[in-house]
Amino acid sequence: MKTLLTSLLTVALACASVCFVRPGRAMAYSAAQLGTSEYPHAELARVRNATAKYHVLEEAEADGYVNINFCEPGEGCHWLNPSLVDGTFDPELPEILLYAPGENGKLHLVAVEYVVPLGFTLAAPAGFTGDSDLWREDTEGAGLWELTAWIWLNNPSGLFEQHNPLVP
Repeated sequence: MKTLLTSLLTVALACASVCFVRPGRAMAYSAAQLGTSEYPHAELARVRNATAKYHVLEEAEADGYVNINFCEPGEGCHWLNPSLVDGTFDPELPEILLYAPGENGKLHLVAVEYVVPLGFTLAAPAGFTGDSDLWREDTEGAGLWELTAWIWLNNPSGLFEQHNPLVP
């Protein structure tokens, strides 16, 4: 617990002294970027449509997402919907929403994360069409396959990379 609090304090101090997510500043991929053959445009559009209402954090909480008090530099703060952790991949029902602080400290939706318990499958789960998505095996020590999609904040490292250098 002390380590977690120290980490959160470190992140908070870094946020206060370095950078914040600024609305309008590289906030999302353009339709042209998402329309390339590298990314599954139609599926990502459905994800954006399904999660747009979660820009209002209270909407996410009303739909069952809870703050799990886990904020990670480069990822943001995690809101989990426990009822969605069921071993299936549904692009329109991400198990986790990722939020990052803005200039005024208000949290902004920046990405979604999909998780599938390792016990459901030995191989990476089927995800988006094509092979551009990057499932990670247990990188956070929770016994999960994990896939991040930066659909609300451009990630210079890549749409499906775990960490985004724009997130403090």
